[in-house]
Amino acid sequence: MPDTITLEVARYRPGTDASPRVQEYEVPLREEWAVLDGLNYIKDRLDGTLSFRWSCRMGICGSCGMTVNGDPALTCGTFLADYAPGPVRVEPLANFPVVRDLVVQIDDFLRKLPTVKPWLVREDEPGVEDGEFRQTPAELAEYTQYSMCINCLLCYAACPVYGLEPDFLGPAAIALAQRYNLDSRDQGAHQRLDLLATAAGVWACTYVGECTTACPKGVDPAGAIQRYKLTAATRTLWSVLMPWGAR
Repeated sequence: MPDTITLEVARYRPGTDASPRVQEYEVPLREEWAVLDGLNYIKDRLDGTLSFRWSCRMGICGSCGMTVNGDPALTCGTFLADYAPGPVRVEPLANFPVVRDLVVQIDDFLRKLPTVKPWLVREDEPGVEDGEFRQTPAELAEYTQYSMCINCLLCYAACPVYGLEPDFLGPAAIALAQRYNLDSRDQGAHQRLDLLATAAGVWACTYVGECTTACPKGVDPAGAIQRYKLTAATRTLWSVLMPWGAR
């Protein structure tokens, strides 16, 4: 294995640069180094002007998501040795405006996320003295997979529908909504229905499945979307055939 590897890093300053460009850097190739380590080496040793996001380095915060050799990935969990002898191209996540270099603007996601009410909605809120909301292991298993989302937005970068339809809620927001729809303690599923069962919600998804492929936590947002399509279709059919049941 060679001692170094080339990182081809996208550089872009909107308002200053006419278009994005690629700059090459040679970084040490060590078996234990992730792509993020290579970027930090560039930032600390070679070029302090390089901009990118990162925080925990443990695959938990989701902030270091970038495009590595064409695929959305967490750079803290993507290892340079897997790309030897290189080069490795690092670019910002697709489908988002670039703030600078590898940093993207996620305002659209942050605006859409609260609209699906990704929290427990209760129509009756008993007091502490009334005891706990107990769940069986089976009830917990219903939503556990969808609760693993870390908002890294790799699924949005991988989603061709989101790239073409900016009104689409997107895979992570819908998966998180489904996480609460399936929670036995939640009473807000009917409140989310009007937003999720729309052309900008689950019906926009064409089931390419790239969101699930890109997810580093096994959330399966494509599965969550298809599961909710069935729920929405069943409720619609029920309201047509037995309208008094919808009241």
